[in-house]
Amino acid sequence: MIKVILPLTLLLSGIALAATPAPTPLSSKEILGEKLFSDVNLSKNRTQFCATCHNPEHGFVDNRATVVGKAVSLGDDGKSLGDRNAPTAAYAQFSPDFHQNKKTQRYVGGQFFDGREKDLQGQAGGPPTNPVEMGMPDKATVVARLQENADYVTGFKQLFGEKVFETPDSAYAAMTASLGAFEKTAPFAPFDSKYDRYLKGEVELTDQESLGESLFFSNQFTNCNCCHQLKTFPGSEGETFSNYEYHNLGVPPHEAVRAANGKGKAFIDHGLLEHPDISDAKEDGKFKVPTLRNVAVTAPYMHNGVFADLRTVVLFYDKFNNAQRTFNPETAKLWAAPEVDNNLALETEEFQASALKDSEVDALVAFMKTLTDQRYEHLLN
Repeated sequence: MIKVILPLTLLLSGIALAATPAPTPLSSKEILGEKLFSDVNLSKNRTQFCATCHNPEHGFVDNRATVVGKAVSLGDDGKSLGDRNAPTAAYAQFSPDFHQNKKTQRYVGGQFFDGREKDLQGQAGGPPTNPVEMGMPDKATVVARLQENADYVTGFKQLFGEKVFETPDSAYAAMTASLGAFEKTAPFAPFDSKYDRYLKGEVELTDQESLGESLFFSNQFTNCNCCHQLKTFPGSEGETFSNYEYHNLGVPPHEAVRAANGKGKAFIDHGLLEHPDISDAKEDGKFKVPTLRNVAVTAPYMHNGVFADLRTVVLFYDKFNNAQRTFNPETAKLWAAPEVDNNLALETEEFQASALKDSEVDALVAFMKTLTDQRYEHLLN
């Protein structure tokens, strides 16, 4: 039996297709963006598409194993490896445009871990021409590939005007606008996790999950909500579990990745300083706070995928407040030194918290598992 995988929009709408369906008219930017999201022709060797690194069946992250596990993604050339973990595209639509908060003076929002693109459209334009990702040499080559598809030509002109293909820049912008529009559709942000259902009174949390919730939102016992709470109670429905700020958490370099991708031990990822408009040394080593939606099924963790297990992440944070947390359980060695050993957020008073018991660590992990979208709950354990 042949298993037919339907497009996301059709899966959620419950539309049944005939055995030989007619082509779907590209009648909206969202539908066009959906087609583009799964088009291998936008990569140099026609082997990858957006969904390769943002797989809809795996929380919109890259679930492919490489020589360094799932820490970073393999490029279209079959050999290039990135240096950062592919973040989930789910709920990315809620990250505000990149800006500096006038009150706190902190940078907020944008796309990528360093905020170098202000919005989804900007983010969508990066991978096709990135030499270690989809590998296309330039925008003009991408646009030429688009024009190989007669449906694209018709759809682009209907949606963006007859002159859309007159310049590579205008056609490329139309492509990225369509991808950005698709990433704002319901499949990317269903808000139907156990936690969402709990808020609606449809289910109850277990005692362990309830303890984890209390700890997570407590200003006294943990610092989780310093970065991972955007809304206040009541009215916290639609919480994305990120304030989209930038912090240096003292994450160590991923040495295996650096050895595999050729950057070597001397290379340093400066985080927010990689943003073309940021040069203040106080921003060195800071990365954007990710959403915790689907965090339990989108391992590995941190911007470089250095931790394989969610529990390890909680222990890593706890070590700043707990003298007993001296060893990384994944390596059985002392915690490695930070890649950028300054501007450390967890050493400031704002992020001080109580030391956690093992049972409290487990409770926090149990609570974070409740943030898994319903369609991914089968991926839990």
